[in-house]
Amino acid sequence: MQFTLYYRGPLKSKAGSEEKHSLRKHFHGQLKELWNQLPLVKFHKLIDSQYEDQSLYIIKSIDGFNFAPLVSEKLSLIAELDITLLRPEPPGSIILKSGDIDNRLKTLLDGLKVPNPGALPPGAQPASDEHPFFCLLEDDSLITRIGVTADRLLEADISQNDAVIQIHVTTKHVEVYAGTVGLG
Repeated sequence: MQFTLYYRGPLKSKAGSEEKHSLRKHFHGQLKELWNQLPLVKFHKLIDSQYEDQSLYIIKSIDGFNFAPLVSEKLSLIAELDITLLRPEPPGSIILKSGDIDNRLKTLLDGLKVPNPGALPPGAQPASDEHPFFCLLEDDSLITRIGVTADRLLEADISQNDAVIQIHVTTKHVEVYAGTVGLG
């Protein structure tokens, strides 16, 4: 399966739990929409606690949230990411005041995955439309390839922490199960 996620806003190189959760919330909206379209609309059983085959139930409960990661070990899926990162820096300026690309990418990847216990901001509670809370990845170890294109964001009067990001996602099966055909 292939799809593209989009983000526009601050992307700090040394982000805290609030910034990472803000990214996670942003991608939740897009992933929730994806789960309401083909082919995922046919797989709502994977997030239904009443589904008879609990071996494919993907919900992970952490700190009061029920996260639904699309790419997970239970589904035997991996992800390949092709990322276009536009930032307000000259070409070739990988390390500047706004931080290096490696640390910005780590922040981005943390915003795409289910957080570790205790990694949510203090007092974080799921909103009414975050049941479940959709994430791309159960863990970033399920990424098998990342391609990054970094270029200039050609806009005036924006913060050096701002970025425009497109993430083209390709999911692939490591192993195919009867209940997961069509996800990879």
